[in-house]
Amino acid sequence: MRDLRSHFSRFLRAEPARLHFAAHSHHPWPDVTRDAQLQAWDDAARLMDDKWEHVLGPILEEFRGHVARVLELQDLSAIAVAPNTHEFLKRILSCFSFDKPVRILTSDGEFHSFSRQIARLEEDRLVTVTRIPTAPFATFEDRFLSASQQGYDLAFVSQVFFNSGFAIDVDQIATGLIDDAMLVIDGYHGFMARPTDLVRIASRAFYVAGGYKYAMAGEGACFMHCPPGWGMRPRDTGWYAAFGHLTKAQDGQVAFSEDGWRFMGSTFDPSGLYRFNAVMRWLADEGVSVAAIHDHALALQAHLLQQVDARSGLDPNTLVVPAREPHRGNFLTFETPDARCLYEKLKDLHIVTDVRGNRLRLGFGLYQTTEEVDELLHRLNGTLPLSSVSGTASAGS
Repeated sequence: MRDLRSHFSRFLRAEPARLHFAAHSHHPWPDVTRDAQLQAWDDAARLMDDKWEHVLGPILEEFRGHVARVLELQDLSAIAVAPNTHEFLKRILSCFSFDKPVRILTSDGEFHSFSRQIARLEEDRLVTVTRIPTAPFATFEDRFLSASQQGYDLAFVSQVFFNSGFAIDVDQIATGLIDDAMLVIDGYHGFMARPTDLVRIASRAFYVAGGYKYAMAGEGACFMHCPPGWGMRPRDTGWYAAFGHLTKAQDGQVAFSEDGWRFMGSTFDPSGLYRFNAVMRWLADEGVSVAAIHDHALALQAHLLQQVDARSGLDPNTLVVPAREPHRGNFLTFETPDARCLYEKLKDLHIVTDVRGNRLRLGFGLYQTTEEVDELLHRLNGTLPLSSVSGTASAGS
């Protein structure tokens, strides 16, 4: 197991007593992102009005290249960017006519950026929604595809469910789904967390993710792979959608780019793209692949589960996705009625996790080693006084 903590020194030193086990939420940024942030500022000062040629030229092209390499995509022009994934969701929905309810197939384990928006449209009867239970996980894909035979306009499903950590087979979903349904895969908990190859389904599936979590780049660096021929004229459209290869306007219609630019919006803060590019270059220089990131997280999970005492509240028998299940993301989810109390206890011990109802989530990342896991257990079990802990302070040195 490699020790890369020195590359996260600024985040780790900012609060030395803090143990961060929420990499599935706000991931610490490696130090290279600070220089990238400053570079974005310096480029704005140097180029001023001309900066957008630079941002939408070499900066965006590098960003697209990194995304395409990670996801095994061949067409860089099919990748659009936005400050957040909710922008993409709105544009996807705007591709449909609301003269009758849009039929949506999804799961009961989707994140709030989707589930809240859909629930609101459901209130006004603009959409009808079928939610397939994620559990039992072993049969989810079969049940989802069986339900799809009823006919839907949009199928939206997560690659890794945020409230459990279970990872679906996106190839099976994409190849088995009926042809009439637009397919969107929410890859936010899969991108840079699990090796993902979209080459076989690139012509069929939208894939949306971003840099906030496992890509370690912070906010404002989201993207969507846009398969050709799907959603060619979204009503929610910004002026960037007029860039690139345009369809000819007919009968006064607004012209759209035929590639990923058709889902672009308008002016945005480009600093996230700079940070993302810096992280990808750093990982390449260090020889760290997505598979290595995933293996690192799994090794830390195994180390925790081998040593944890059920009396601590982190009982392996309460895992929503069992440790023996290979189809899981980079976090563990414990289901217990004491989840809130356990979260508060950990918070009092300067251990950052998160809680969703009766589920406590612990995330693992490159900024950790087994020392952080051991320290978590020491603090939780009360075997090591907080005042004697130096863990993350020395780790960042």
